[in-house]
Amino acid sequence: MIHIVLPLLLVDQVLKVWIKLSFTVGQKAQLIPGLIELQFIENEGMAFGWALPGVGGKLLLTIFRLVAAVGIGFYLNRLIKERMHAGLLACIALIWAGAMGNIIDSAIYGQIFTRSSWGMLAQWVGEEPGYASFLMGNVVDMFHFTARWPQWWPIDSMRSHEIFPPIWNLADAAISCGVISILIRQRRFFASPKPGSVA
Repeated sequence: MIHIVLPLLLVDQVLKVWIKLSFTVGQKAQLIPGLIELQFIENEGMAFGWALPGVGGKLLLTIFRLVAAVGIGFYLNRLIKERMHAGLLACIALIWAGAMGNIIDSAIYGQIFTRSSWGMLAQWVGEEPGYASFLMGNVVDMFHFTARWPQWWPIDSMRSHEIFPPIWNLADAAISCGVISILIRQRRFFASPKPGSVA
């Protein structure tokens, strides 16, 4: 599963570093007009901007991420040894890679970058110190769906509003795709193999 985890981690981190050093907070750039744009924000909490309040909440969340990532890694290793369905292994690898991608941001970005702000780009740490201590960094998010519900949509409160307003990153997408795929295909993934069949 390393062929899934490593490339995803690499692309996730390269994209985040590029955004961090090239965009100021809130800066936007069209990616697919009318559908998706790049918009840089820093997320202090969980996927899609959810957060626990305060420094204690931030530390608790980062520790939870670390424990969860270690647990997922051991679980994936066990599934590989048990020769589970290749699709399930791929989904767990996506979830693990996504978790690790966001942990890297939280763990070290505060120490290797200066603070991002409105109208001011972050830089690599040099004469200026980093913006946060170990485990207290922010997660870099950049993808924003701009598609909106049409005016004819039958639910009044949704008309002309964004279909999916949270801003997210590749790691969030990997976690979401892995979880959704497991939910959709769980019968196939966890079915007992018939004698002589190959998963």
